[in-house]
Amino acid sequence: MRRLLPDPAGGVDPWDAYADAPGLRVGMVMSADGSVTDADGWTDGLGGDADFRVFRTLRALADAILVGASTARTGRLGPARLRPDLRERRGAPPAPLAIVSRTLDLDWTLPLFTAAETPTLVVTSSSALAAGTVPGGVPVVAAGEDDVDLHTAVRLLREEHGHERLLCEGGPTLVTALVREGLADELCLNVAPALLGGGPAHTRLLGPLAAEAPLDLAALYEDEGVLFTRYRFRRPPAAPR
Repeated sequence: MRRLLPDPAGGVDPWDAYADAPGLRVGMVMSADGSVTDADGWTDGLGGDADFRVFRTLRALADAILVGASTARTGRLGPARLRPDLRERRGAPPAPLAIVSRTLDLDWTLPLFTAAETPTLVVTSSSALAAGTVPGGVPVVAAGEDDVDLHTAVRLLREEHGHERLLCEGGPTLVTALVREGLADELCLNVAPALLGGGPAHTRLLGPLAAEAPLDLAALYEDEGVLFTRYRFRRPPAAPR
């Protein structure tokens, strides 16, 4: 990997490039024309090996990995694992996945829940928890009464579970909600050298936002034709007291 900004350099280790993880980081890959899914409706074919190296590194640097329920329901999301070198650097087991679900309409027989080295968490609302059933051994974060309150969810993940550094991997609905609520600190957007065109395979990065979310470019890298951007969300100035 080579760094293009702020100071050009070659032979950059992704671990060093992304080690200064903020409180809540969003990690996504998209095609050059803006789709976050490939022709098969998934992300696997977009960024190739270079994207996977950064993907695995972001996971290794996180304390918990937020994923939307729709992504979990595809059945293609497995439990987090670590390669030996990243496990050694992390010095701990893999970070847990935290599935954000309004309804608890989840397949509890998936390896995501049954074969995870670090138990997968479920983030839901109190009303969904009262109406549904969660198998024993699946940790639950109840955040909000009738809907998932993301501010409460983030606070509980940190205060009660010790997960300070959060990584969100999507999908677009969850990412949009986190951006809309002002909870995201950084967007790590990997741009794959491919054009997919229109059609059902083209999935936008975000849904509608209530207002523009300004970004500041913190760093730019390149590896095997993939551009790796790090954008920091620009916070509005604090109101005078």
